[in-house]
Amino acid sequence: MDASRRCSNWARGSTRSSPAGAGFNQEFTGRDNVYLNGSILGLTTRQIDQRYRDIENFAEIGDFINQPVKTYSSGMVVRLAFAVAINVDPEILLVDEALAVGDIYFRQRCMRKVHELRARGVTILFVSHAVSDVKAIGDRALWLDHGRLREIGEPDHVISRYLAAMTEKDSTYLLARAATGESHRRSGPVRAPEIVETIPNIDHRFGDGRAEILGIAVMDAQGRPLHMLEPNSRIVVRISVRAKEDLALPMVGFMLRNQLGMDFSGTNTAREGYELPAMQPGDITTVDFYVDLPELYPASFSFSPAIADGPLSGYTMCDWIDNAVALQMSRQASEIYGYVHLPCRVEVNARIRTEPDAAPKLEKHLG
Repeated sequence: MDASRRCSNWARGSTRSSPAGAGFNQEFTGRDNVYLNGSILGLTTRQIDQRYRDIENFAEIGDFINQPVKTYSSGMVVRLAFAVAINVDPEILLVDEALAVGDIYFRQRCMRKVHELRARGVTILFVSHAVSDVKAIGDRALWLDHGRLREIGEPDHVISRYLAAMTEKDSTYLLARAATGESHRRSGPVRAPEIVETIPNIDHRFGDGRAEILGIAVMDAQGRPLHMLEPNSRIVVRISVRAKEDLALPMVGFMLRNQLGMDFSGTNTAREGYELPAMQPGDITTVDFYVDLPELYPASFSFSPAIADGPLSGYTMCDWIDNAVALQMSRQASEIYGYVHLPCRVEVNARIRTEPDAAPKLEKHLG
């Protein structure tokens, strides 16, 4: 998105595409609109005649080229508009979300063409919310917010600032949405049907106290308490919590640590895509985490439960208990190199097998 070069004729070689087909006469055929737009952009009829075949081939809309544009889909309009724009020898090419419409095949062709134009010295002004495309195309990025300049500079820097702001905005929205539900208060607290109220150990406990961990248990898939962890098995980590104050976005989770105190792995309800309902004072919720253990080295592992309030990007810890449960991992017959053995299959002097129908599926998808 380098706009440092100058162009004496801004109109020529620029295009603005939209699903509504801005710049196209809806009653005219695609062919008629090619000549109309080419003339607007400064080409003579003879020049358009010379380039018409290239425009038609790039758009790839078939017989629809002779049908009124009002019968086109938004993707077909963008195809034709982009095909015209890149064939008028632009000095500055303005692309407004054109690559957001269309299938993967067309997007790839557009990207290749954009890079080809850049290599020829054409200035590309690319307007998009697709940060991956901005990174792929842009030398410099400019972030506008309601028409005001927020950031300008290297794409990686601007995009990171943009994503951070969008995450903060989303967090504010989620908190506001949860707060609106506070007016519909229930008559009494909600109580989980099954509650664990045992905390075997507390090394350290901290949080703002607006909610508390009632208990934690580590069980097998049938709900029986475990006294030792087995590699390659499924366990259930059950955590019960109680709200002492209103929690707009409650989040429950745990951290798994090894015998050295290293945070080995962790998860929570938000990370797993489960949004817990808002909690009022006295509400008790029990969360079960079904975990498939890999083949881990034999050592002691501890579970630290926690409850927080807020989104992942900016939560407030309500209660955290360090090393509430510690269990030993049993030893397997096979040796563990390092901390964990990853599932692995070995083949020798073999050919890489691919899905038999992968090619037809891909061809159908791209077509």
